[in-house]
Parts: sequence; structure tokens; C-alpha cells
Amino acid sequence: MPDLIKEIEKRKTFGIISHPDAGKTTLTEKLLLFGGAIQEAGAVKSNKIKKGATSDFMEIERQRGISVATSVLAFEYRDHKINILDTPGHKDFAEDTYRTLTAVDSVIVVIDVAKGVEEQTEKLVQVCRMRNIPMLVFINKLDREGKDGFDLLDEVEQKLGLTVCPLSLPIGMGSDFQGIYNIWENNIQLFLEEKKQKVGDSIKFDDINDTSIDEVIGEKAATNLREELDLVQSVYPEFNREDYMKGDLQPVFFGSALNNFGVRELLDAFIDIAPMPQPKESDTRLVKPEESTFTGFVFKIHANMDPKHRDRLAFVKIVSGTFKRNENYLLVREGKKMKFSSPNAFFADKKEVVDESFPGDIVGLHDTGSFRIGDTLTGGEKLSFKGIPSFSPEHFRYINNNDPLKAKQLAKGIDQLMDEGVAQLFTLEMNGRKIIGTVGALQYEVIQYRLEHEYGAKCTYEPLSMHKACWVEADEKSDEFKEFARLKQRFLARDKYNQLVFLADSSFTIHMTQEKFPNVKLHFISEFQNA
Repeated sequence: MPDLIKEIEKRKTFGIISHPDAGKTTLTEKLLLFGGAIQEAGAVKSNKIKKGATSDFMEIERQRGISVATSVLAFEYRDHKINILDTPGHKDFAEDTYRTLTAVDSVIVVIDVAKGVEEQTEKLVQVCRMRNIPMLVFINKLDREGKDGFDLLDEVEQKLGLTVCPLSLPIGMGSDFQGIYNIWENNIQLFLEEKKQKVGDSIKFDDINDTSIDEVIGEKAATNLREELDLVQSVYPEFNREDYMKGDLQPVFFGSALNNFGVRELLDAFIDIAPMPQPKESDTRLVKPEESTFTGFVFKIHANMDPKHRDRLAFVKIVSGTFKRNENYLLVREGKKMKFSSPNAFFADKKEVVDESFPGDIVGLHDTGSFRIGDTLTGGEKLSFKGIPSFSPEHFRYINNNDPLKAKQLAKGIDQLMDEGVAQLFTLEMNGRKIIGTVGALQYEVIQYRLEHEYGAKCTYEPLSMHKACWVEADEKSDEFKEFARLKQRFLARDKYNQLVFLADSSFTIHMTQEKFPNVKLHFISEFQNA
């Protein structure tokens, strides 16, 4: 038991969130570089850097220069095991990001110094605030010209509703950027060279009033820094870990991930203050990490991590106890026992088999189709973890097979991609036509691309004007339901799990249907039974 507690205290599991292009994936790379997990860091789309980003391992991600799937990376740093979940920033893949936020204990929010707080950042921070997830803010790209640091801090407070507490300050910006004053450790890091892919050298000063600082960064910059530091100390609250843990205070760091400025400061402070694995609420009780019995839940499923072996991996976040290889565990929804001979730990697309894993860790379990997103695994206890959302889609299209000889491959491909939560499949009751519903339009491109390249199946789409998919809850034997089904038969479909869905063409239709059939309940989230 003491060993379990020691392992829990060593672990930090966090997600990195931001608007697309704020530098999330580049920051992930640099954290791996400082953690010694890679020798050379790649950037997502810089032509000068030949190496691609480690966390973007799907071919389509490399082509488009964006992340479309959450990737899981782990590395050791200062006797801690760090698990990073790098999430897609693009709004069309937001559902994957929302689900990932159920599996993290804290979050780093990345903000572009020139663009400030953007729309997608606002939405994601809102989800974090709903769940009281502790947040650190990293203001990135200081090697470029951008907004004034204090203006940015105000913007973060006003637009995101956060209470900020700067733990580092930039010295200059853009072409004048010289380094970082680290408030957390009371020292200055001046960077002598731009080693974008390797860790560069730095000069340290331990006293802000040291006159030799003026010689190195110039008198004007030194005076400016001392004034800014006074301002920070008089205006912003002091860092209080308890407030940070409750989600009431957000420390802010400045830096440039691409040039390695400020990344080590962020990582060192993160190790000191970020929470270890936290308890999680289930439908019956609060589950604490230090309990001896294993529990965990599936927050993501990914098909074809390795296209050579048509494999599906279920990503499981361990909540309590120790997960051991080759032991029997209960899949609660099915009520059946399962054994896993090769559970994987991750390094983006590289995987290694692990014998045991602890709370906070993410393990990949090979899946033959048993798992769904949101499934709970336990050592035997019947409990289910709550809060893995599946939203009503906003875009709908008919999907057609382009090659009649590949019908089997297409069916298998669609089936597996839907299990991943990439999109949702609806089959019309009336004629069996298949409709794909997604949260964002870009998902259709990803589905088409992956069907062709991973399953050898080609498809085309037909537009379909629909407003929302509503899951139907009703007594199917009642006269009211029968009348509803008769009138709406053209718009009724079944989802992948055979639940009845009403495809409404407008919000007016939904309103009128609810008035006319009060006992037929319409839900916009598929897990209404567990909600």
C-alpha cells in the first residue's frame, strides 16, 4: 500500500488546450525535449524543421499541419512521471477535446501573444471551469511582436473570467525579447542563443537589484523590468496553491515554445504545484486513487494506430488501485470479465507493453470491439464513472458507397470510426439509408481520408438539411408514441447502439413536437439514461 501512495504522488496527468495555432503541439514537443524523452523537437508546420511533431502521428495531421486526434505522451522528469494529453484545438474536433478533459487532473492553457484570447480557448476554459480543473496559463510566441503583457493579463481575466497570478515576466518582446524573469524562483534566465531543437544555455541572476543585470540586458530594460515587478506585486494576488487547486486562481507564465524560452520554468513550477491524481465521482460513490482495488474508464478509442495491423486501442485512465497485466477485470456495462495480455503505455505512436500501471496513468488496451467511450473497468465492483458527453451533431450528410465491391470494407471502416467517437452514425428506419452526423464539417474529410487510406474503401456524401438529432425516450407501447412514430416516420433513425433518434429539421419542429407529444421526451445527449 505505501508503494501505491508513492506511485500516485509521483504522477501528474494534464491536458494542453488552446485555439488552433497557439502553439500547443510545439509546447508538448518542448516539454518532451526538457524531459529528455526526445533528443530533437519538431514543430507542426515549420518548413525549416525537417522533423514532424511527435504527437501528430496520423498522416492527415502531417499534411494539414493540425492535430485532429488527442495523443497521449508520457515521460519522466525530476522523479515524476508526467502524462500529457495533447488535444486538437480545431473546433471541428472539440468533442474529442471535451472527452479528454474528463481524464486530466489539471490543464495548461496556451495563448498566442499576438492574438490574445480566442474563441475556442473561451469554450474550452468554460468546460474546465465547470469541472473546477486547476489551470496554468502559458502565454506563447514572445519571440514575435504581440500585445503588451499586462494588457494580455487583463484580457485573460475579463474574457476567460480567471483570476491570474503571474509567476514569470518577459524581458522585452519580439526582436527585443531577451529572456524571462522567473518570479516563482526569483531568478532571471537570459538566453544566449536560439537553439530551437535542442536545450540552449542560459545565464542566471538571483537578485533583481544586481547591477550586472543592467550591463547584460541594458539599463532601460532592467529599469522597466523592476517597475513591472513592483506592479505585479502590488496589483496581483500572491500565489496560493489551495486556490489554484480549487480552480479559483490561475498562475501565468510567459515564453516562446519554439525557441525554448520559459518552457523549463513552466515545467519546474508545474511539477511543484500541479495536483497528483484526484478522486473521481461515480454513480454510486466517490472513488479515491489510493484505494487498493483497480478502477478506470475509457475516454477515447482509436482505430489503426498502426495501419499495418488493423488494431483498435481503448485509452483507459486509471482512477484507483493498480492495473496489472493478465488479470481479470470487469467491464461493468456488459457484466463480463476481461483479461489484457499486452496493455500499452504511450509515446505518441510508439507503444510499449507495461506490467502494471497506477492512478493517473493512461493505458492502451487492445480492443476487438467490446469497448465504448465512457465504459468503466473495475476489479469487480459494479460502478460507472459519470460525465463522458456525446453531443447531438450539428452537421448531417448521407454516406454512399463509391465501390460496390468494397461494401464490406466500408461497413467495417464506418463501424470502427464511429466507435472512436469521430462522428455518429444514424440508420433511417424507413429505408435503411446511412447518415453521418458530426460536430464539425472538417470531420467529413477526415472520415473520407481514413476510410480510403486505412480500409481501402471510397465513399461520397450527399447534403442533408437537418437541425439536430434528438434521442427519443418514450413508452413504445403507448398510443401517443405510435402516433408520433406514424407522423414522423420519415425522420426516425437508429443510432449505433440501436437507440431511437428523431432527426429534426428545425428548432421550431422540436418545439412543436414536444408540445404535441408531451410524453415523448427528446434529449440532445445520447447518455440520457446515465445523465
